[in-house]
Amino acid sequence: VFVGPSGCGKSTLLRIIAGLEDASDGDILLDGARVNEVAPAKRELAMVFQSYALYPHLTVRDNMGLALKQAGVAKAEIRAATDRAAGMLALEKLMDRRPAELSGGQRQRVAIGRAIVRTPKLFLFDEPLSNLDAALRVATRIEIAKLHRDLGATMIYVTHDQVEAMTLADKIVVLRAGQVEQVGRPMDLYNDPANVFVAGFIGSPQMNFLKGAALGDGAETLGIRPEHLTVTPEGPIAGEVSHVEKLGGETLVYLRSEPHGLVTLRLFGERDFAFGQALRLTPDPARIFRFDAEGKRLR
Repeated sequence: VFVGPSGCGKSTLLRIIAGLEDASDGDILLDGARVNEVAPAKRELAMVFQSYALYPHLTVRDNMGLALKQAGVAKAEIRAATDRAAGMLALEKLMDRRPAELSGGQRQRVAIGRAIVRTPKLFLFDEPLSNLDAALRVATRIEIAKLHRDLGATMIYVTHDQVEAMTLADKIVVLRAGQVEQVGRPMDLYNDPANVFVAGFIGSPQMNFLKGAALGDGAETLGIRPEHLTVTPEGPIAGEVSHVEKLGGETLVYLRSEPHGLVTLRLFGERDFAFGQALRLTPDPARIFRFDAEGKRLR
């Protein structure tokens, strides 16, 4: 998964891999072969877009099988391939409908099915869940993860949503302003970020960044995740409750603290706090990250 804020270059990088944009430098290798000058249609890959890009006048079956039809594949083979993809995506009862008769989640599944029938070497997903509501995003995310296991195919997935990155990826590439900040497995990035940017981008709610000098620590900046803070009578971080979010399974408490600014505390279960209530927090010393003035992790 390529992840990063808007404008960091992740979709551009995906389009370069697909051949939709030219690489100004470097090599694109697919199965070890350089494909920089190979036309997009010859790269044996399939791309799923954010916008679905379905033909409105064609049925679900015809949308999914169009690329095979254009390639001259026999009708029986096209039907077998589309039926197989439909079974994977629970689209069997929708094959004769047109896109206008489908929900957003169903349209996205058709777009994914269209990619599956081509049996590409590589699947490219460009923020495919951005147009879906929260519940559909979770359901479709699970479907994509299952597809990855069932197909055994390589997938490159672009998103700005770090939750999608954490839940889908075998490997995450964190991008910022056209540069790779860090590459690694999701929990490696969560537990061992290379710098302030990665530490703040991976994890929801975001990591707290505290002024080390105010806490008697020589490091420029201290990082502590919300779940690694506890309420204690003599804690070194003092503040007043400015907002509480009760999510049922967990409670998020936001403290206004000087000189640290807004500090987030994550607690398990349902907890009650009053607006303006004074609290003191203690960080788990084994879970503190230290960063220098340039934002680089201090080991």
